[in-house]
Amino acid sequence: MCLILFAHKWHPGYPLVLAANRDEFYDRPSASAVFWDDAPQVLAGRDIRCGGTWLGVTRTGRVAALVNHREMQTVRADAPSRGFLVTNFLKSDISADDYATTLKRKGHLYNGFSLIFGNIRQLHHYSNSGTGHTVIPAGIHGQGNHQMDSPWPKTQRGKDTLRQILASEPEPSRDTLFALLADRTRAVDSQLPDTGAGIEKERILSSIFVSGPSYGTRSSTLVVVDSEHTLTFIERTYNGSPDNHTDVEFCFTIEPENF
Repeated sequence: MCLILFAHKWHPGYPLVLAANRDEFYDRPSASAVFWDDAPQVLAGRDIRCGGTWLGVTRTGRVAALVNHREMQTVRADAPSRGFLVTNFLKSDISADDYATTLKRKGHLYNGFSLIFGNIRQLHHYSNSGTGHTVIPAGIHGQGNHQMDSPWPKTQRGKDTLRQILASEPEPSRDTLFALLADRTRAVDSQLPDTGAGIEKERILSSIFVSGPSYGTRSSTLVVVDSEHTLTFIERTYNGSPDNHTDVEFCFTIEPENF
C-alpha cells in the first residue's frame, strides 16, 4: 500500500472515509478482497507470496492499513513481511494500545513502515522510522511512503482533493473518490524527494496512480463508515490501466458492541 488518504471524524455524516492505493510489482501474485476462510471476521485482499495483507477491516469495526517507507539504502532482504503487521491486528482482539506496545518491541525487525490501525472511535499510527506511536487526531490525513502527512507532492495533492470532495458532497461519491485515486499527474522535478530510487523512478512514483513498466498501482480501496455504523468496502483491481478494472463490494453494519 503506497498511499492512504482518509478523513477521520471530519465529515459530519461519515466518521471515516478512507481512499487508498496499493502499489506493487505486477508479477507479485495477490487475491482480491474477501472474508477469509481462516479468519471469517476479516475482510481484506491477500498477498499470495507471503500470506499477509496491505489493508483490511473486520465485522467488529477494526481497521488496519500499511505503507512501506521508501528507504532504498536501508532495505534488508531477510526482514519479515510487513503484511503480517496488518493481519496480526485484524485477526486478534488485542486493544490498539496493547498492539502499539508490541510494535514498539518488535517493529525494528521490519523494513521501514507506517501502520494505521484501530477502529472508527480511535485510530492509531505507528512508524518504526522515527515517530513511533501516536493517536491520530480528527482531520484529513495522508500517509505516503514517508511519515504521516509529510508534504510530498502526491500526498498533499491527495489530501487537498479529498478535502474538496468531502466539503462539496453531502454523501461521498465513489466515482469522485476513485477518480482521485486514478490521478496520474506527476510532480515537477524540483518537488521530488530523494529516497535513493533515482530520478526516473521518483518521477514515476510521484503520481497518485503509478504506472511504471514493471511496478504500479495494482488496486484501489474505499472504506466508508456512515453515522449509522454501516461500513462499505469497495476494492477496484486494475488490469494494466485505471480504465480497465474489476470491482468487488461489501456492505455490513458494524457489530453494535463495537461502537
